[in-house]
Amino acid sequence: MQAMILAAGRGERMRPLTDHTPKPLLPAGGKPLIVYHIERLVAAGLRRIVINHAHLGHRIEAALDDGSRWGAKIRYLPESEALETGGGIFRALPLLDRGPFVVVNGDIWTDLEFIRLRLSEGLLAHLVLVDNPPHHPEGDFALANGRLSTQGTPRYTYSGVGIYHSDLFRGCSGGAFPLAPLLRAAMERGLVSGEHYPGRCLDIGTPERLQALNRMLKRG
Repeated sequence: MQAMILAAGRGERMRPLTDHTPKPLLPAGGKPLIVYHIERLVAAGLRRIVINHAHLGHRIEAALDDGSRWGAKIRYLPESEALETGGGIFRALPLLDRGPFVVVNGDIWTDLEFIRLRLSEGLLAHLVLVDNPPHHPEGDFALANGRLSTQGTPRYTYSGVGIYHSDLFRGCSGGAFPLAPLLRAAMERGLVSGEHYPGRCLDIGTPERLQALNRMLKRG
């Protein structure tokens, strides 16, 4: 499989840190957030990586270059207009092999080992879920018998890590559109699996959460 890192977000809640630095390049434990992803993807054998970017995207390209220092082969997709998650992934499909590919949000931190991720034959997506954080207590999806749905319990929060099949985007056209409606439609057909990850996975959406991550990494 190949992988895609979503790095096109503006990071409004992270201002003023993101006024001059794109959110995926914000340092945690002395290392940019996105570098943790690259290292873990390469460790899992996922060396071909596509990164979309928008706000200050040239700085991402300058910092990561072609990815060779980590053993990766990085290709970039600049976005002149916000395409949202669905539109951004759809635009990247020509650069990704037909079939399943890993997608990681560029503004999270996790100790998940990507090599463990699997998408069963015939399914359109597999999402990694985590316990609901204090800022999102209602969760996103219900998980039962390895399948995800929009109704029911227990409910968990999407971690920002998943595997998607290119067929999930069949019938889509270019431009901006969200990913969630595609996932919900696939869930209604029983075509989305999921797993609950009990390890560490943090949404670095505010300066306070970035500070908390730095403290955690400092403690080891």
